[in-house]
Amino acid sequence: MKEKQDAIYIIGHRNPDTDSICSAIGYAHLKEAMGQPAKPMRAGKINAETKFVLDYFRVEAPTLLTDLYPRVKDIMSSEIVSVSPADTLRDLGRVMKKNGIKSAPVLHGKQQLAGIVTVGDLAQLYFDEMEMQDLSLAGVDFAGLLRALDGVLVCGPDLQRKVTGKVRIAAGSPQMIREVVQAGDVVLVSDRANAQEACIEKKAACVVLTGDVRLANEVQRAAEKQNIIIIKAPYDTYTCARLINQSIPVEAIMHNQVVGFKPTDLVSDVKNIVAANNYRLYPVVENEKLVGAIYRDKLYMQERVKVILVDHNERSQAVEGIEEAQIVEIVDHHRLGGLQTSEPIFIRHEPVGCTATIVANMHWHRGVDLPKTIAGLLLAAIISDTAFFKSPTCTAQDRETAKKLAAIADLNLAEFGLSVLKAGASLKGMSTADIIRNDIKEFIIGEYRVAVSQISVMDSQEALAIKKQLQDDMEVMRRKEDYDMVLLMVTDIMAEGTHLFYTGQPELLVQQAFGMNGSDGSVYLPGVLSRKKQVIPPLIEATRV
Repeated sequence: MKEKQDAIYIIGHRNPDTDSICSAIGYAHLKEAMGQPAKPMRAGKINAETKFVLDYFRVEAPTLLTDLYPRVKDIMSSEIVSVSPADTLRDLGRVMKKNGIKSAPVLHGKQQLAGIVTVGDLAQLYFDEMEMQDLSLAGVDFAGLLRALDGVLVCGPDLQRKVTGKVRIAAGSPQMIREVVQAGDVVLVSDRANAQEACIEKKAACVVLTGDVRLANEVQRAAEKQNIIIIKAPYDTYTCARLINQSIPVEAIMHNQVVGFKPTDLVSDVKNIVAANNYRLYPVVENEKLVGAIYRDKLYMQERVKVILVDHNERSQAVEGIEEAQIVEIVDHHRLGGLQTSEPIFIRHEPVGCTATIVANMHWHRGVDLPKTIAGLLLAAIISDTAFFKSPTCTAQDRETAKKLAAIADLNLAEFGLSVLKAGASLKGMSTADIIRNDIKEFIIGEYRVAVSQISVMDSQEALAIKKQLQDDMEVMRRKEDYDMVLLMVTDIMAEGTHLFYTGQPELLVQQAFGMNGSDGSVYLPGVLSRKKQVIPPLIEATRV
């Protein structure tokens, strides 16, 4: 069972921007430096600007995490105690006792699942036991018989052949033994030489000497001459009779029709199936091979994945399945979005222009040095989120932090800042779908569900040339994903203004928010660079009018 998560996941919002990615990497560095295992993750595709930054510093993109819904692979046990179809019930009992288990998968070879056997199957067998089992019907071989009896082979060939006769107890006179025993039978006999001889004469397939008794030399020679198996067992006749029933192979009582799962199955779906059944163990199979198992008693006690959210704190912007995870920290610079946690958590929430500003200062507050690479990544995030200090969200703390980071990273702030902006300001190679989903965030504004994306450009004419196509695709997305409105901010960094394209209802919301009516589904907002400070707040206020 995966009892503990190896590292806390640090993850930004869906459709991540440079701040979301670089802050996750930077905060993971801080956590690791403080002795807390952490792993940066991402909740979506890397955009062109972020790719440029990561490539510039030769840093791998964080692992993609599509959702946090727990899957079978997250809770299954990979250490499985199994048995083979040829193992005897005695073997099975020993395995169960030694490992304290009540169910075990039955495997062909090392990994191919054949069935499941439970302690209940054993109990049922003994409950139904009224007489000596017919070993010929159960497919018992003499090797299994030898193991079940803890016996020693005295003589006899080919222990792999199957038992075909009945099990007899040679307790009567030699004459009675000759009348009862048939060729091919398995006979339990004590130290009476004449009884032993009678069994040999009747060509029994196997003679079991109970009580660890001595075998006369002449009897052994006669048995060897007729290829009769002789086993010396350390137990009395009664015990040997009971143990012989345990020589039945596991495949005779195992369940062939097994309720199992795949590693990728959702735990929520698994719980419903488990609730409808009463098994203790459920195998996990991939490519017809057993890779793990789920135990019923541990299914409802799994530990939730621990996550730290950076650069967001709203459910609508978080990775899918966030409600299934345990949020342990939030580091952000946006408005409070109403995420609920089951217990008090650490929150670092500051009114600055970039989460990376907070992350950098947390390093310094805790006396943790920033390597050049991490400093460079955090600097790039500040440049991106503040539009190189032009955004109204930018604060003196952002500027001061950026200067310190540039010095640590040994970078020319002006040259590096311009290269970051250029990398994210080109539409070359981007489809309309890429553009309208670039840095997209979902908001609940009044009673409306609204998606607002933003893309920064050096020259807005390229986007204006395909405005109609962008708006058509925005409407398709709005209808498909059931938004009330979809907005796209085309922010011209050089002109310091934004062309706001929109689709959906109510259009009046845009007019009320910005005091202008865009008859063609767009308005130009001079001086507007920030979604957080200059677009979302007016829209919220407009719903209160």
